[in-house]
Formats: sequence, C-alpha cells, structure tokens
Amino acid sequence: MARLTVGVAIAAGALAAYWGLLFVGQRVLLYPAPPRWGAPPRPADAEPVWLSASDARIEAWYLPPTGGVGLAGPAPLLLFAHGNGELIDYWPGEFDEPREWGLGVLLVEYPGYGRSAGRASEPTIAAGMLAAYDWAAAEPRIDRARIIAYGRSLGGGATCALIGARPLAGLILESAFTSVRAFARGFGAPGFLVRDPFDNLARLQRYQGPLLVIHGENDREIPVRHGKALAAAVPAAELRLLPCGHNDCPRQWSLIKTFLARHRLLPAMEASP
Repeated sequence: MARLTVGVAIAAGALAAYWGLLFVGQRVLLYPAPPRWGAPPRPADAEPVWLSASDARIEAWYLPPTGGVGLAGPAPLLLFAHGNGELIDYWPGEFDEPREWGLGVLLVEYPGYGRSAGRASEPTIAAGMLAAYDWAAAEPRIDRARIIAYGRSLGGGATCALIGARPLAGLILESAFTSVRAFARGFGAPGFLVRDPFDNLARLQRYQGPLLVIHGENDREIPVRHGKALAAAVPAAELRLLPCGHNDCPRQWSLIKTFLARHRLLPAMEASP
C-alpha cells in the first residue's frame, strides 16, 4: 500500500511538473516569431503605418490598390493577419491580384514580431487588430463600410477578435482553428491551463455576417475538422476544402473574388460576374 501511495505521488508530481512546463512555455510554442534577417525588403509602394496598442508600437503596411483606375470614392480593404511563424514582410506579393481589383490591403504585424514592440499574447494581438481597424476606418482612402478581415492560421484568432468589437463587412478564415484549447487536449493538458485560448468557435457563434472558410483537406497541423466546425457555426457560411495541407495552399483568389462579389464588397468595376 505504501508503494502504491508513493507511486501515485510520483505520478501526480510528474504530471504537475509537465503541466507547469506547458503553462510557462506555451507562449514560446504559440508565438515562434521568425528572425528579421533574410526577410524580403519592404516594397516601395507599401506604406508603413505605426499603431499604438497595449502601450506598444505595432507595425502595419498599407498596400494601396493598383487597379480600378477611374473608380470614384474610397476602396474596400482586406485587413490581413498572418500565421504564427511568419512576418508581414513575406506577404505583399501575395496580394497583387486583389490590389488589381481595386482593393487596399493592410498587413498587421503581431507584438514582438519583426519591428513591432511588446510581446505576443491574445490580449495584445487583439489590441493590435483593433488599432489597425480603427486606423483603416479613419483613413479617407478606405471605405469603412467595406472592411473585410482575412486571417490565416493564428491570424484567424486575430481577426475573430474583431467580432462584436468592430463591424466587419465580411470575414475570411484560411487554415484556422476552433480554439487553442482543442490542441491542449492533444498534449494531455486541461483547457484551464491555456493562457491564450483564441476561442474562435465561440466568437463565430455571435457573428452573422458573410463568412468564407478555406481549409486544406490534408492539413496535419490544424485538421480539417476545425474548418468544418467554424463554417458550421455561422448560418450561410461558405466552406471550401482544398487538396492541400497547411502551408502549401496557394491563395484562392478566384474563390475570394466570387465571395466578395456575391456580397457586393468589390469595387463597382469588378463586382459583375
């Protein structure tokens, strides 16, 4: 009996130590900010925007439309948040096509990433996204009634943080997860240990706007069941499954253009099918 008691105590202590390591180190795992060296330089037409959020300066790049010459009025905007192992430096070229349609793009960096100050966490990332939205809504070149949030992977959590806090004309989620707690269970840890839950599924249950969910059927990092659950949370959401994984899916601009046109979120010259 004494040996059993000792064995149980050792097992409990090992489990507590394991949970403690997960609690302390989880943000290192969740936010592996890549080094700045080797990143592409900022393109000449990418305008740096410095945002103040959570007592830190957060960098964003505004990419103005390159097409739509002759269109009157401000442009719709894609407000983009990238994955956890990326920088905004990698993304400008990916958005050449929607810029040709007449859309502006705002690439938002995370605290502690790239040249941005602070430390990444759910509250600081959400604060950065709110600051980015507010900058866009006050910018005369941007149509504040047509701000579309677009989040990839961790960026899905960043953009879902806007739900209920700011009006979104549309939402695009690519390779996004339901919540970080869903991954914690896979590591044998209870959900209450998760410091940054990013409960996208719960937030989407309060969202009634246009939603496009794009997910790779072969995604091993964020399995496709996450994308299916996110789409199921919103009435009339559109789900598009692709024959790819997590990081090898090309941008689905034809799908996105059709989605935006359906909800009248494109400039007039591009809105017709």
